[in-house]
Amino acid sequence: MDIHEHQAKEILAGFGVPVPRGGVAYSPEQAGYRARELGGEAWVVKAQIHSGGRGEAGGVKLCKTEEEVRDYAATLFGKQLVTKQTGAAGKGVYRLWVEEASDIQQELYLGFVLDRKSERIMIVASSHGGMEIEDLAEKDPDSLRRMIIDPAVGLAGYQARELAFALGLSGGQIAQMVNVLNACYRAYRDLDAFMVEINPLVIRASGDLVALDAKMSFDTNALYRRPDVAALRDPSQEDPREAMAADHGLAYVGLDGDIGCIINGAGLAMATMDMIKLAGGEPANFLDIGGGASPERVCTAFRTVLSDPNVGVILVNIFAGINRCDWIANGVIQAYRDIGLDLPVIVRLAGTNVQEGKALLETSGLPIIATDTLAEAAEAAVSLRRQNAAA
Repeated sequence: MDIHEHQAKEILAGFGVPVPRGGVAYSPEQAGYRARELGGEAWVVKAQIHSGGRGEAGGVKLCKTEEEVRDYAATLFGKQLVTKQTGAAGKGVYRLWVEEASDIQQELYLGFVLDRKSERIMIVASSHGGMEIEDLAEKDPDSLRRMIIDPAVGLAGYQARELAFALGLSGGQIAQMVNVLNACYRAYRDLDAFMVEINPLVIRASGDLVALDAKMSFDTNALYRRPDVAALRDPSQEDPREAMAADHGLAYVGLDGDIGCIINGAGLAMATMDMIKLAGGEPANFLDIGGGASPERVCTAFRTVLSDPNVGVILVNIFAGINRCDWIANGVIQAYRDIGLDLPVIVRLAGTNVQEGKALLETSGLPIIATDTLAEAAEAAVSLRRQNAAA
């Protein structure tokens, strides 16, 4: 789960990371009030969306009068801001962050991420911040410094100092960097974060370090024990299909294809999408209904898949263990009747109560295509989609 910049800054400030003074605004008038409240001669107004590259897309501006702050804010509210990370649809701007301007002497990059290879938290840092990490890796790979943290020990003092020296810091800046590194590590560890990024971490003309921008992502599977973090979720920044699925406890990821998938088990879902691709089609989603799926849950899964207007065929692939094939069959039948389904549906059932499930589908009188293997199901889905597209 991602959160907004201002939320990440508030969290990191609570752990001891220095951040510029600022305030959230939900209207142009409130943005102007925030500038007056902060005082000073210049302010930075930032669109709050879950995406990087806001500056290049026109979502960040330095303003020197309250009127300029209000006018710029008025152009942002309600706008679909398109960045290289959002795709063509962009993301809606419904809140802004107004902060005091900083006299920047140097920009650094600092990130804490999960390194799957070492199964450890990795620090990635660079003396050249202010650009996306992908661009940094391409344009100046030698500037990147990587450091692995042993979870049994935590971030050691010598590691933090070594990284500060590697970034070219000196004097009191080293102690400041050590504090920032320790604060970010504690935030990552204590809140089940998936990523903590400060880009840029700037050195002001005064020599002080301050987090000019911040991003945090959290492990969705751990949100049940982090209610304060879960409360920061902003559904307006999520794919509407994924938001709908999350509200019903379904594991769903929207894709760009047109063959809807309803499957139990992440591994089987991945295999199903691979088979669809192999057959020449494009999956519209990843959807895992999980174990113990009732007919009502299956019907909800159908509604979620159908919320994508691109879907032209639905493929149901169930290998029942904890699940039961007759539950799934009843769910498919219920979806036809309750939703008024008019799309082709291909169902492949295997496992617990498979014969009972197949019998229910056969006697339902509905135009459901049943197959015995995943390959047959994928080929049938692709074939039907091509026929419908041609028609």
